[in-house]
Amino acid sequence: MFVAVVLIVDFVRRYPYWSAALVLVVVASAVAVVSARAKQRARQRAEQAERDRAVAVTDGMTGSEFEQWFARLLEASGFRHVQVRGGSRDRGADVTAIAPDGRRVVVQCKRQSLTNRVGSAAIQRFAGTCREVHGGELCVIVTNGFFTAGDGVRLARQLGIVLVDRRVLETWAWTGTPPSSLRGR
Repeated sequence: MFVAVVLIVDFVRRYPYWSAALVLVVVASAVAVVSARAKQRARQRAEQAERDRAVAVTDGMTGSEFEQWFARLLEASGFRHVQVRGGSRDRGADVTAIAPDGRRVVVQCKRQSLTNRVGSAAIQRFAGTCREVHGGELCVIVTNGFFTAGDGVRLARQLGIVLVDRRVLETWAWTGTPPSSLRGR
């Protein structure tokens, strides 16, 4: 190591202009590599964002992929501290976040086939854990499908649970603007 330093110092003394040129080439190369990587990451993020705008992409996802997709949508919509918590022990909190207005958001994600609707039982289970277990101020059930009409939807309204179905989700994903019930007080 010491020998290398001595050789470099000697080279710089003998050839100061060549040394400066070599330093410029090395710095320019490093800047070019960093710039190319940054552009590639930005391009990948833009491509992912474009794919995420089409809610139909969720139809082929697994439940955990849908949770990740929805977490990206929350982040893109200005929600902070977005965390995917899904799994067998999540107690109904697949995603948590802080809304732009500071409220704690707890989300249950239901990735369904278009023929399978989210029913009253799922809404009731989530109602039992969102606020008491997870401290949710905004409780949200989101699905790439639809909710069954009837008691579950009425119960959700009564308990202040926001239901986001495919139509609302598609508008949100396309515009980047969450439904008014999630935007603020």
